Amino acid sequence: MPRPSAALILLTIVLAACSGNSDDTAAPAAAANSKAPADLVLLNGKIATVDPALGNVEAMAVNGYQITAVGSTEDMAAYVGPETRVVELDGRFVMPGFIEGHGHYMGLGRAKQILDLSRVKNWDEVVNMVAVAVDKAKPGEWVFGRGWHQDKWDSVPDDAVDGVPRNDSLNAVSADNPVLLGHASGHAAFANDAALAAGGVDDNTPDPAGGTIVRAENGKATGLLRETAQRLINDAVNVYNNRLTPEESERIDRERVMLAGDEALRHGVTSFHDAGASFETIDFFKELEEEGALPVRLYVMVRSETNEEMDKLLPFYKMVSEGNDFLTVRSIKRQIDGALGAHGAWLLEPYVDLPDTAGLVLEPVADIEGTARVAVKHGYQVNTHAIGDRANRETLDIYERIWDEMGVDGKPLRWRIEHAQHIDPADVPRFAELGVIAAMQGIHGASDGPWIPSRLGEPRSGLTSYPWRTLIESGAIIGNGTDVPVEPIDAIASYYATVSRMTVKGERFHPEHVMTREEALTSYTLNNAIAAFEEDVKGTLTPGKYADFVVLSNDLLTVEEDKIPATEVLMTFVGGELKYSSED
Repeated sequence: MPRPSAALILLTIVLAACSGNSDDTAAPAAAANSKAPADLVLLNGKIATVDPALGNVEAMAVNGYQITAVGSTEDMAAYVGPETRVVELDGRFVMPGFIEGHGHYMGLGRAKQILDLSRVKNWDEVVNMVAVAVDKAKPGEWVFGRGWHQDKWDSVPDDAVDGVPRNDSLNAVSADNPVLLGHASGHAAFANDAALAAGGVDDNTPDPAGGTIVRAENGKATGLLRETAQRLINDAVNVYNNRLTPEESERIDRERVMLAGDEALRHGVTSFHDAGASFETIDFFKELEEEGALPVRLYVMVRSETNEEMDKLLPFYKMVSEGNDFLTVRSIKRQIDGALGAHGAWLLEPYVDLPDTAGLVLEPVADIEGTARVAVKHGYQVNTHAIGDRANRETLDIYERIWDEMGVDGKPLRWRIEHAQHIDPADVPRFAELGVIAAMQGIHGASDGPWIPSRLGEPRSGLTSYPWRTLIESGAIIGNGTDVPVEPIDAIASYYATVSRMTVKGERFHPEHVMTREEALTSYTLNNAIAAFEEDVKGTLTPGKYADFVVLSNDLLTVEEDKIPATEVLMTFVGGELKYSSED
């Protein structure tokens, strides 16, 4: 018999009581009267609750925004009443909604509004895309893009500097339009001469602290701005954006929220840890939450505010989960170093391919220490971006030092290191010992694996890069995510990278550090809930928790490994409501 269609059928059925009947068809109807009817019942599936006490079940009942019960199909039939909506799973796989453990929510929305350079194969394609955009623009209008990564191209120009092109060919197609193209990592940007001029950057402009204006041998700026050097263009961009009326700006921001939400729901993401928002943006999110206009649940980290401002305002912004909550705020985001691809990750030893540097310190240690003190005072979590092995060591040192200074037990605070990509073996056990959560992104290993040895060499790559197995064995909690828009918000792709260590080149990058299927599923659900102090309301399909779940075309726990990437999100439910269907 052929396998049933991958499409699920969502329908409402009415089970009438069949008193007096003795055949088997009467049993569900009779059972339906024994429980208060549920709003929604899922039957005949494989449901991974991720709750060790419940395991895998066949069916689930939902009332309002919460799970009522889980169990066998026979048991859950008791919750079906005349108004119950029933999903016949027909053997399909259900799991808690993916929790994006580290991403940039408004950045995802903005990435859908500008040039998407994530799939270009070389510099010529970038120039061609900009040329098309310039043809549609008026003189003086800026052209923005994001997503290029030189290490993923099939070639670079012969006159490239530090592996990145010069902006001459870009200038040729955009003489009258400033162009600013963000690197996939967000830790570098490429500007044409018009954008450099608008920012007041010329060949004599000094490098800012924590950044580099990359120059050719003759001293001319190539257009590449590393790390904090990107900020040199910010004022010019802000002047350009200020041409918009407040109403136009709000319309664009609301569009970004919906574009980001649509993309998240399409990939089965029901909650999103937003790694950095100003108080102004949080005010905007709060307004949308009050309107019921946030598509997914947001866990927001305060970012881009001074320690003095946070000390005054954090008490007024703290929001923990209450009821059917879509916005929580109880953490702060800091950033100690940059990205490995842009030679900005802070390393214990110099780069193999750029031996005159060991990376960049983007935010002073003393300032991060100040944030840590403010966080302890106001009961906030601290989540620090650290990619290089020295950055991870310094961050662990900061946390431990401040806790000792202030006389607090750090473990209940659940402070995090965001990315935690390259960790010296001596520092791996410290995560569990200190109770620091490693908020990693599995997909980065797949994207970065092919070129990490060019930055670090071997055996350094194997000793320090994405050491998931040793972290888990030491007792550390690992979260998972994508760092969208650095990577697409494709939770299944990141899950696959986590269990396979398969790179985009089709080779396994130090597979001794793979997670098991169950560990990977937990990293994307329960662990991320724990990392947000929300394990009592999400992360597992436990009665009483949010009815946030997804229906998938394949069983992620048993399907052949090479078929995981083809798994489709068929349905996404948030708070018991169908928010996405692949059939729509």
